[in-house]
Amino acid sequence: MSGILSVLEGSSRLWLPVLVAMRAHVPGAGGTALRAADNSSQPRLECSNPGAASQAFGCSIFPSSTATAAQQWEEREDITCPLLFIQLNQLLSTPAGLQWREMTRWIKFEEKVEDGGERWSAPHIPALPLYSLFQLRTCLHKGTVLLDLDATSFKEIIDKALSGQPEEAELQPALRERLAALLLLQPQHQPTKSLLQLLAELGLSPCRGKTKGRPEPRTQLSKTPLKEQLRNRFKRKLPPGAEAAHVAVGEVEFLEKPFAAFIRLRHGVSLGSLAEVSLPSRFLFILLGPPRVKAYHEIGRAMGTLLTDELFQRVARQAEHREDLIRGMEAFLDELIVLPPGKWDPSTRIPPPSHLPSPRRRTAVDPLEQQPHGNGDTTAAGDRASPGHPHSGEELERTGRLFGGLLRDIRRKAPWYGSDFSDALHPQCLSAVLYIYLATVTNAITFGGMLGDATANMQGVLESFLGTAFAGFIFCLFSGQPLTILSSTGPVLVFERLLFSFSQDHSLDYLEFRLWIGLWVAFFGLVLVATEASHLVQHFSRFTEEGFCALISLIFIYDSLKKMLSLADAFPINWQYRLDNVTSYSCTCNLSSPGHSSAGNDTSLLSPLATQQPPAPGLSRTQCLDRGGHLLGTSCQYVPDVTLISFLLFGGTFLFCIALKRFRSSRYFPVGVRKLLSDFAVILAILASCTVDAVLGLETPKLLVPSELKPTNPARGWIVFPFGANPWWVCLVSAVPAVLVTILIFMDQQITAVILNRREYKLQKGAGFHLDLLCVSLLMVVTSVTGLPWYVSATVISLAHMESLRKESATSAPGEHPEFLGIREQRLTGLAVFILMGVSVFMAPVLKHIPMPVLYGVFLHMGVTALNSIQLTDRVRLLLMPAKHQPDLAYLRHVPLRRVHLFTIIQLLCLALLWVLKSTVAAIIFPVMLLALVGIRKGLERIFSPHDLSWLDGPLPGPGAPGTQPRERPEQGSSAEECEPMHRPGAQINLSVN
Repeated sequence: MSGILSVLEGSSRLWLPVLVAMRAHVPGAGGTALRAADNSSQPRLECSNPGAASQAFGCSIFPSSTATAAQQWEEREDITCPLLFIQLNQLLSTPAGLQWREMTRWIKFEEKVEDGGERWSAPHIPALPLYSLFQLRTCLHKGTVLLDLDATSFKEIIDKALSGQPEEAELQPALRERLAALLLLQPQHQPTKSLLQLLAELGLSPCRGKTKGRPEPRTQLSKTPLKEQLRNRFKRKLPPGAEAAHVAVGEVEFLEKPFAAFIRLRHGVSLGSLAEVSLPSRFLFILLGPPRVKAYHEIGRAMGTLLTDELFQRVARQAEHREDLIRGMEAFLDELIVLPPGKWDPSTRIPPPSHLPSPRRRTAVDPLEQQPHGNGDTTAAGDRASPGHPHSGEELERTGRLFGGLLRDIRRKAPWYGSDFSDALHPQCLSAVLYIYLATVTNAITFGGMLGDATANMQGVLESFLGTAFAGFIFCLFSGQPLTILSSTGPVLVFERLLFSFSQDHSLDYLEFRLWIGLWVAFFGLVLVATEASHLVQHFSRFTEEGFCALISLIFIYDSLKKMLSLADAFPINWQYRLDNVTSYSCTCNLSSPGHSSAGNDTSLLSPLATQQPPAPGLSRTQCLDRGGHLLGTSCQYVPDVTLISFLLFGGTFLFCIALKRFRSSRYFPVGVRKLLSDFAVILAILASCTVDAVLGLETPKLLVPSELKPTNPARGWIVFPFGANPWWVCLVSAVPAVLVTILIFMDQQITAVILNRREYKLQKGAGFHLDLLCVSLLMVVTSVTGLPWYVSATVISLAHMESLRKESATSAPGEHPEFLGIREQRLTGLAVFILMGVSVFMAPVLKHIPMPVLYGVFLHMGVTALNSIQLTDRVRLLLMPAKHQPDLAYLRHVPLRRVHLFTIIQLLCLALLWVLKSTVAAIIFPVMLLALVGIRKGLERIFSPHDLSWLDGPLPGPGAPGTQPRERPEQGSSAEECEPMHRPGAQINLSVN
C-alpha cells in the first residue's frame, strides 16, 4: 500500500473537479487531457500491468490476453441490477472517542450532510477530485478483494476481510482485533425528518439545551434493524428489490499503512443497524489509514459515485477477478470530462438533469455516430427514427383479405377486455371521469348551441346531449381504443352549416337529405374497413398530425373566447355610472300610476323621497310590477357588470387549472399531496369558481341543461324517414357530398387515433384502427336515422383524457423526476363519462348552478394544453427568439436554423389555409384540403433533404419497407447523444473502447 501513501502526500496539489458524463467516449479528446494531468501532476502508479495506466486513457483497456473475459460478459444474458442505496460512513474523532458518522448518501445522485448536521443537501451530480479516482484504482489493485463472499453478519464479513489480506500487507493479530472492534461500532445516522418532526424538536429544544453537547456513549452494531431504520420515511423513495452498499473510510492512528477492502456478497444480507434504511446489503468498501493526508473522504466519495454508475455496477456484479473490477473502473475513467479548476468552482453543485441517457447507448459505438450530420447527409435519414406513432407494425400490416385487419384488431383486443374494467379500479380514474365529464358537457353545450344556430334548432343542445351519451357509450364499449372520446368537432360543424344552407336554398328537407348522406358515409366506411384502408395512416407524419391538432386546438381557443366576448352583448356594461350621483342611488316601488306625477318620468336626479306618492317598501321588483306599480330611483336602471365578473371567473378558472397542473413539479408539500392536487386540478378550479359565484350571488349565465326529452325544434320527431319529403333522386345525389364527409370522417378519426397510439405513450394493449373506424361508421347510421349529430374522435378531449390517466413511478431518487410508466388503459372512465352525460338531462337542478364562464375556462385550458404539446408551437417560439436564447433542442443541433424556420412557415401557411377554408363559403372542399396535407408533405421532399426531414418530421415509409419497425424518436429537448439510433436489443456491456 505504499503506492497509496506516496500519491496521497502529493495529491493535495491537484484539485480537478470531474463531472461524470453519461455519454459515448470520443477517442482522443478526454483521454489526452486526463493523460496529461496524470503525468504532470501525479506520481506514476504501480499496477499489475505496466501499461494499465496508459490503457485507461488509450484506445482499449483490455490486453489481448484478457479479451476473452469481456466476450464472456457480452455472451451472458443481461442481468437485472437493482437500484443501490449507497451510504458513506466516516470515522470522526469526538470527545467520547472515535465514532462512525453518516456523511454522504447516493440514490443515483449525491446528498451530503450540511455543516451543523441538521439537514441533507439538495441532490446533485457529484464532482470529484481526479486524484481520488486514481487512488481508488490503486486501492482496488493493492487492497483486499473478496467476491461472492458467503456471510450472514457484519462481524463475519469483517473477520474474513481482515484474514484475507495479501501476505505483504497482512496485519498483526492485535491490530486485527482493534480494527474489528472499531468497525463494529454503531454508526450515527443522519435521519430524514419531516416538517412535523422538525417543529416538534424546535418546541422541545429548550428542554434539551443542557444535554445537547453531551456525546453519546459508544455502542456496538446491532444485529437487527433499529426502530429508526424501520420507520425511516426515506425508504419510500426506494423501489422494491433495492439493495444497499456501504462505504466506510477514516483515519486511524494505530495503523502505519492503509487497509483497503472491496467485498461483494454472494447474496444480499441484512447487516442490522449498519445502514440508514433496512435493506439487504451487497457491496462493501472499507478504507482506513494513518492520519497523514485527509483524502480518505474523497476516495470514499469516488467509490460511492462509481457504484452509482449502472455500467460499473453491472461489471461489479459479474466480475470474477480483481482485474475485472480495475478494467471496469478504467472504462469508467475513459468517459470522464475534466472541468478546469480555474474556470469552474468545485464547490458549485450541479443539479440533476431532467433526463438521463440510457446506459445501453454507452456500450457500443454505432457507425452512424461517426458519420457527419451535414445537411446533405442522406445515409442516416433512412435509419433515423420516425415520429412516435406506429408508421408500420402489426396493427397496420395488410393481410390481403377482406376485413383481415378488422379480425386482427378483434383478436388483439379480446384478451384485454376483462382487464379494461379491472384496471380502472384506481382513484386516479375518478378524477379523470369528473374532468372529462365536465369537458364533454361543455363541448356538448357549445357545439349543441352552434348546431342549433346553424340548423334552425333541428339539432340543438338536447340532441347533442343524447347523441354524445349514446355514441360515446357504444364506442367505449366496443372500440379498439376506448381512451378515445367521441364528440362533435369543428370540421363536422362546418359541413352541417353548409348542408343546411344548401337544403334551404333548394327547398330540400334537411334531415332526410342528411339521412341519405349518413347512410352513404356508413357504406363507404365499411368499404374502407373491408379493404384495410387504415393502412394509409402510415403516411400521416408529424406534419399532418400537427396541422390537424393545431387547427382543432385553435378552434377550442377561438370558440371559448368568442363565447365570452358575446356576453358583452347579452349583458351590456353599465357605462352610465356616475360617482357624483352615488348619494341618490336607490330604488323604491310606487303603486300609483306614473302618470299622476311628472317626477316618475325623470329618475336620473330626483330621489324617491321627493315624489308625492307614498312608497311601498318591502316589495320586490317583480311584485311591484305585478301590482301595477312602477320603480322610482336612479339605481332602478342599474345593470350589474356581469361581463366583467364572467371574465374574472373565466380567466381565474384557466389560471387555476394551469397552476395546479404545474404544482406536481413544484417543491411544496409531499409528493402525494402534489399528485392529488394535480390530478383534481380542474375539479378544484371549477369548485372554487362556483363557490365564488355562489357566495357573491353573481348573476353570471349558468349552464343550460334540457330538462325534458323533447326535440329542440317541435317540427321534427325522433325518427327521420328516408322517403316522403324529398325527390327520389336525392338518395343517389347524396353520394357526392357523402364522399367529402367520408374523407373528413376518415381523416379526423384516423389522425386522432394515430396521435393517441403514439409509442411515446407506452400503450400495452395495442391499437384498433380498423375496429374504431367500423364503430364510427355504424354509429353514423343510428345518428342519421334519429337526427342526432354526427360524432367522431375529439382530438383535444381525447388528449386530455390520456393526460389525466398518466402513470408515473411511485418511487424516485431524490432529484430524479418520476418515470413515466404509460397510460392507465381501460374502458370504465369513458363509459362513466357518457353515462353521466345521459343522466345530465335529469340533473338540471344541480348543474344549473355551474357558471358557463367557468366551463369556457376549462375549454380554453384544454385547447392551450393541446397546442403546447406539439412541436409546431416550439418552432413558432423560435421565430421570436434570438439565436443565443434558443433552447438546446435536438433538431437545432442537426438542422440549420433557416431550414427550421422555412419548415415552420410552410406549416403555418397550411394551417392558415385550413382556417380560411373552414370559415368561408369554400368550406365544402375542407375535407379535400385535409387529405392534401399528405401530398404537401410528400412535396416537401423536393425542398428539404431526407436528413432535415428525419429530424423535423420523420421519413415517410418507402414502397419496399411496409413491415419494417422504425426506431423511437427521442423526446424533445434531449441531448444529441440520446437522439442517436438505438443499439441492437440485448446488447451487453462492452468495456472495450476503440
